[in-house]
Order: sequence, then structure tokens, then C-alpha cells
Amino acid sequence: MMQQFYPSVEHPYCFELNKDMHFSAAHFIPADEAGKCAKMHGHTYHLNITIAGDQLNSTGFLIDFKHLKDLVHKRYDHSVLNDHPEFSETFPTTELLAQQIHAMIQEKLNQTANQPECLQVIVRETPTSYVIYRSKKVSS
Repeated sequence: MMQQFYPSVEHPYCFELNKDMHFSAAHFIPADEAGKCAKMHGHTYHLNITIAGDQLNSTGFLIDFKHLKDLVHKRYDHSVLNDHPEFSETFPTTELLAQQIHAMIQEKLNQTANQPECLQVIVRETPTSYVIYRSKKVSS
């Protein structure tokens, strides 16, 4: 995988983890305004996931890199994104894929004792196009 440098997220945490990975999947966007993307086609998606926190788990990790890869790669690699239930009500655009991956990772992190936070998910669809998803902070 080609090494990429992505925008960083300012945060107050002591530790920051970044995981790059890729998977191959097909999709289509069944809308007239999608142009060529209305037809089934595939991508090798490249991801960068940023996780941060102050507390490490009992092994000394924010989260094991393998858990992140398993979570995303096993779900999406060599699949048709449109067939996944999370896209049954919407189109599997790169933006919504990034949002879904973020939600899936944060749900996993919420189950851990050290409670790290997924700060951003970057999904690169082509060598020249990528999306960044960051959840909005809710003010107290």
C-alpha cells in the first residue's frame, strides 16, 4: 500500500492510533444524477482510521490493529455494498460508507474498558478522490 499522509485531527488525547487498510468492493448509485456511477462498478477502497484516547487496555493498546482490520475488511471485502443492510434505505456513496465505518468502529470502541474515540475515517475511492468523516461533537 502506498503511504499516504492525511489531515490530522486536533484533539486533547495522549495517544493517537492510525490504521491504513484497503478492501475491494462493488457498488452502484441508482440515481440519474449519479451518471456513470449508476451502473455497477468496483473500487479498491483505501482507508485511514484515526483513534485516540488517554487510557490503554490491559495489553497496552488503544485497540489492537487486527480488530480494526477484521471489523471492516471481513464485512466489506469482495462484496457488493448495496447488498449490506446498512445501505438498504440509502445509496452506498463514499460519504455514507465513511460514516458507516465510523459508526461501526465507535460501537466496538464503546464496548471496551478504556473507551477510546474514533476521530475520523478517511475513505479513498480513487487515487484522486477521498472523503473524510468526523462525527460532530455534541455540546453539553
